[in-house]
Amino acid sequence: MRIAVTQRVEWVQDYNERRDCLDQQWAVLLEQFAADAVAVPNGLHDPQGWVARQQVAGLVLTGGNDLDCLPSASRSAPERDATEAALLAWAVRTRLPVLGVCRGMQMLNHFLGGSLTPVAGHIGARHAVTALRDDPRFSAYRVVNSFHGWGMRTVDLAPELLAQVCAEDGTVEAFTHNHLPWIGLMWHPEREAPFSPLDTQLVRQLFESGNI
Repeated sequence: MRIAVTQRVEWVQDYNERRDCLDQQWAVLLEQFAADAVAVPNGLHDPQGWVARQQVAGLVLTGGNDLDCLPSASRSAPERDATEAALLAWAVRTRLPVLGVCRGMQMLNHFLGGSLTPVAGHIGARHAVTALRDDPRFSAYRVVNSFHGWGMRTVDLAPELLAQVCAEDGTVEAFTHNHLPWIGLMWHPEREAPFSPLDTQLVRQLFESGNI
């Protein structure tokens, strides 16, 4: 199984280059269930043609880079925003399973017409979470990592999205789409050492079965 994984954009001043970067742990995490990570290049003229040729079984939108639409965006990358929007449009038509992590979750909500809000106490921290529904994919989560300065309240979510997990301050930590196999997580499964069995099971189920 091949999974397309998007990359952050970093500016390397010494070489005057914009570089695509991917945490090595994403490939290691997907390897847990015999999936291969296929890194998505940013700046393609035809991202949808590219993803069609890769014959992938799913898409991961990773973290890093603020969305360019945000006020005072940090290290934004318009080419990445455009690439991910094109890939999501493809995913809508093909019902491709999608996992959005941190910025990736923000991108899913933004793509569907939702909004974002600044949050405090979520950068470089661990915090408690509560599952909102009797969904076995999320009901066992108690504490997650956190590396974001922008988040979502339930009122910020696009109409198609259903909040599944919230932090103590009421911000949404996980959501699902009401009819597409899309999941958003504000925590980073790839940054847990060792990987959480809850995360591995969640990601595996999404991509192996496409269940929503």
